[in-house]
Amino acid sequence: MTARCGRCGIDVPSKVEPCGACALDPPPFDATEAAVLYAPPWDRLVAAFKFHDALDLAPAFAELMVRARRPRGDGATSSCLLPMPLGPARLRERGYNQAWELARRLAKRCGMPADARLLLRVRETTHQIALAPDRRAANVRGAFAVEPTRLGAVRGRAFTLVDDVMTTGATAAEAARTLKRAGAARVDVWVLARTPRDEQPAAS
Repeated sequence: MTARCGRCGIDVPSKVEPCGACALDPPPFDATEAAVLYAPPWDRLVAAFKFHDALDLAPAFAELMVRARRPRGDGATSSCLLPMPLGPARLRERGYNQAWELARRLAKRCGMPADARLLLRVRETTHQIALAPDRRAANVRGAFAVEPTRLGAVRGRAFTLVDDVMTTGATAAEAARTLKRAGAARVDVWVLARTPRDEQPAAS
């Protein structure tokens, strides 16, 4: 099994914890779980799932995420799974939210609630993949909000954000920051794939 930084999920040399970047500047999320490296053959399968309606892959991906999850030593537990939301235009374009397809299956598999309406994307953004790493944080700044009538459901609770891929972590960081500003006690991230360290630019 690939050794990973428990905070950001990047692959690290064995027994290195946390990674240097997280030690110097911890992200606003508290932990990250990733099932596979975003490398062949997974990158092609994830792209088919995300962009080409290959929803038949969702059950296998969710099972892979469950099996790869490491036992937590700090006793922290999440109260709810939150899929990374898409903006209305992107959702209409794609026809589905791949993060929700994973989250709802993970919820059933793990006996946890999943909520696709608590965290909202309130601003449409450019595809992160089209941007240089140093522009990704700015691209998603202010893109998320907690549903205004449900702020009481956030305060003091722990959440797990679910997404298909983490690259620089900018999107997860902004979503986690939004939840914590609303009073969340803890925010973890659970992704199918994490971009390998040797593909991480220095500005990530």
